[in-house]
Amino acid sequence: MKNFSLVLLLAAVVLSFSSVFVVPEGQKAIVMLFSKVQKDSDDKAIVYSPGLQFKVPFFSQVRRIDARIQTLDGAPDRFVTSEKKDLIVDSFVKWRVNDFSAFYLRARGDKQYAETLLKQKVNNGLRTNFGSRTIREIVSGERSELMAEALVQASESAQELGIEVLDVRVKQINLPQEVSSSIFQRMRAERTAVAKEHRSEGQEKAETIRADIDRRVTVMLADAERNARSVRGAGDAQAAAIYADAYNKDAEFFSFVRSLEAYKQTFKGKQDVMVLSPDSDFFKYMKGAAAQ
Repeated sequence: MKNFSLVLLLAAVVLSFSSVFVVPEGQKAIVMLFSKVQKDSDDKAIVYSPGLQFKVPFFSQVRRIDARIQTLDGAPDRFVTSEKKDLIVDSFVKWRVNDFSAFYLRARGDKQYAETLLKQKVNNGLRTNFGSRTIREIVSGERSELMAEALVQASESAQELGIEVLDVRVKQINLPQEVSSSIFQRMRAERTAVAKEHRSEGQEKAETIRADIDRRVTVMLADAERNARSVRGAGDAQAAAIYADAYNKDAEFFSFVRSLEAYKQTFKGKQDVMVLSPDSDFFKYMKGAAAQ
């Protein structure tokens, strides 16, 4: 009897543990009963919120699914515009599960598998939108409209996966590497040609300015030389007139002063030697001074 009671107690404990399960915070759960999703009277899947929950023991299986907002940020993809030009587009998607039964049945409850399917659907929408626009339209201001249309298309196509698409954003749009290199080389060649043209124009203007300055300097020097000669000639004429006027007033005194200047210049050095006749006119005023 005692052993039977222990068996019943043990069975009750096992039954209790198999009837209870816990849903962590940030997740929700569905219960599979005989490999089918457990539903309510309205034929809708029963979704269990975080906390302690109960289920049919032994025959039920719990499938926990992350209910938080997820970010799908994969590798950039190549899209073709209406001009048949390739673009490398980097985008991301914000999504979350809103139909846990459909998510489990269509995406097997696997996040990576669901993101693979969702990425295909989002890329199909982006490919349609990029394919209907030119590069100029995409870059010049229609990006917001493009993302809004992609969001609508992705939301509609993702419903079958039990996924709600909250946002689709294009982070960056680039040209392929081979196209970028050719464009950069062409731009560099164009800028080099423009730079050479500007340099040649600058050199031409510099030569023109330099020639004009040289001409002005030559004219100014010629004018200065002419004015100097004119002033020098006027000074010489004025000096000659002064000498002539002084000579006319006292010729003897003027001759005496000139002789003194000649004596001063002649006997300026101690080693100077001059051989002259004693009765030379050069010593006219010296002889007169000796006589006195």
